[in-house]
Amino acid sequence: MYIKSIQFENYRNLKNDIFFPQKGINVICGDNAQGKTNLIECMWLFTGGRSFRGAKDRELIRFEEDTASAEVCFFAGEREQTIKINIQNNRRTPILNGVPKSYMSQIIGVFCAVIFSPNHLGLIKNGPEERRNFIDGALCQIKPSYASVLTKYRRVLNERNALLKDIPRHPELEDTLDVWNEKLAEEGAKIAFERMKYLRKLSVPAKDFYSGISSGRENLSLSYKNAYYADENMNCMEIKETLLEKITRRQTDDIYCGYTTGGIHRDDMTIRINNRDAKSFASQGQQRSAVLALKLAEARVLGQEKKENPIILLDDVLSELDLSRQNYLLTKLNSLQVFITCCESSAEAGHIVTISSGTIQNSSRRDNPPP
Repeated sequence: MYIKSIQFENYRNLKNDIFFPQKGINVICGDNAQGKTNLIECMWLFTGGRSFRGAKDRELIRFEEDTASAEVCFFAGEREQTIKINIQNNRRTPILNGVPKSYMSQIIGVFCAVIFSPNHLGLIKNGPEERRNFIDGALCQIKPSYASVLTKYRRVLNERNALLKDIPRHPELEDTLDVWNEKLAEEGAKIAFERMKYLRKLSVPAKDFYSGISSGRENLSLSYKNAYYADENMNCMEIKETLLEKITRRQTDDIYCGYTTGGIHRDDMTIRINNRDAKSFASQGQQRSAVLALKLAEARVLGQEKKENPIILLDDVLSELDLSRQNYLLTKLNSLQVFITCCESSAEAGHIVTISSGTIQNSSRRDNPPP
């Protein structure tokens, strides 16, 4: 998979233009606040996900404008494809290969990318939700139907929580909890099964990448942490039965608290470096290297599952790595299409693109297209 061109109009501070990247490594240079991350963010939106910076849709539109759009032409699935995203009235709507779609979720899995930015250090520093979102986001690109399972689970969880709040005032409603317990266990088991299976696939390349980044001096390990089921080799039905038993057992506590106190929405991924919890004991550099290894492993697994490599988006990565780690990273990525933002770089790092005040300079133009 690779991007042939990206066109944007009224997108943040980027000047209306069309950008033709190279197939290999594209290094996007410029001072701070010139538009480097905006360009990376624009590429990421074609995956169907939200801004990795947490921006609301209306914040993607240039000041004093009402609408914005972006369109990518890319090669994937052995053919050229296009996705256009229109942004208006605080929402994004996609057009896939000329066919309008109602929701961004309908294009998930078509254009695949992996993003790393300083915000992703929260994978280790922040709470379990951050790590669950990492696994779930990766799974959605591999298996788009997984997104609907997540949505269904959240709906069931919200309905059950609403019922738990009503029961103290209407005790007769407690008899209806059995139905929601069953649904919660059924959908939760599907999610837990996919998460654990994915983590087994992720662990091997993550360990290898971290070993390479640390020059073989340190070891990274991953495990799935849950409160309800200990055996990661359980099948989906076994997980459901265990979940249902635990949910039913905690029903009295849930009624007292007014919400579901346990389940797959509280699971976690444990990240260890040299058998010590990375969140508690790893240095800033170790944590950054661990997240980078996770992202590289995510790209590896995604490429294996989709039978073609994803686009790699690296926002402000090189500045925090010494020369040997930079060389390791670039060597591992030289067969993929990569976009790296930085303030300074040498021409040897790849095709150089500069951005100044939202204007892309030194990029390939239509009269000199990339090979």
